[in-house]
Amino acid sequence: MSVTHKRLGNHGVRVSNLCLGTMNFGWHTSEKDAFRIMDRALELGINFFDTADVYGWGGEPGSTEEIIGRWLAQGGGRREAIVLATKVYGTMKRQDARPEPNSHAGGLSAYKIRKHLDASLARLQADHVDLYQMHHIDRDCPWDETWQAFDVATQQGKITYVGSSNFAGWDIATACQEAARRGRMGLVSEQSIYNLENRMVELEVIPACRHYGMGLLPWSPLAGGFLGGALEKHDGGRRKGDEFADRVQSKRDQLKRWEDLCRRLGHPPGEVALAWLLHNPVVTAPIVGPRTVAQLESAARAAAIELDRETLAELDVIFPGPGGEAPGAYAW
Repeated sequence: MSVTHKRLGNHGVRVSNLCLGTMNFGWHTSEKDAFRIMDRALELGINFFDTADVYGWGGEPGSTEEIIGRWLAQGGGRREAIVLATKVYGTMKRQDARPEPNSHAGGLSAYKIRKHLDASLARLQADHVDLYQMHHIDRDCPWDETWQAFDVATQQGKITYVGSSNFAGWDIATACQEAARRGRMGLVSEQSIYNLENRMVELEVIPACRHYGMGLLPWSPLAGGFLGGALEKHDGGRRKGDEFADRVQSKRDQLKRWEDLCRRLGHPPGEVALAWLLHNPVVTAPIVGPRTVAQLESAARAAAIELDRETLAELDVIFPGPGGEAPGAYAW
């Protein structure tokens, strides 16, 4: 296992180069197994844990944070050992809460940020969050209001850093410029979908992250399982379903070239897909969402894989990106 630690963009905090995503906790992964995964992550050197207030698919929004909170409550230095990240923006319609104006709708109002941060901290059984992320852009809310809410939370010691997720390049620039105007640090990281199959962030999001010294945290690094040996699993009868089958059939030739390359390299496709992300210096930590300890350990092995220039060039042929960064990708 070769999990290492690096700075989050050009900021001082050091995090593992793999981030433990927890979206499956309480849904595909039982609480008992989630505890095992989190304990094993610490043993492997993974100290970066990511969640969101809305996680809890198949149950109540917030239930994933509650699972993490019960794990942290066991003590043993667990809270001190991790860089804890959660998110705000989405709809929170819990059965145990009364309807509140402006609170359940998606957005980034100061009212919502205050209430939802306090609720997240209660569920996490923590007094602060290390990285508080905007889960989506809210272009209808003034940046003065949003940054003021984050400033207050920072002064209260409830959050340390602010990050974004699913922002366009120009949203990142606007947020950082507005923070600079206020004399504040601004965004330290961006979570975006990024994998071999979906490389659109290379146009403008990655250049923006590099310019503002932000770390990039790719989510869906295996493209929903598409890069994790989908063809082999489909043909072997281990994964079916009309939507998945149609996707595999439509890209059978591409998947065959991909999986043949991985066999030549001697590594499982999922591990090679993670290794490809890790070769990009702007990427701080792909977010992996293991359902089992075995999947977590597989992700950790990916950190030891080195891809040479020839392999990277072959991957560019199999999975061509947008042609580079804007505007060079589409102009002179």
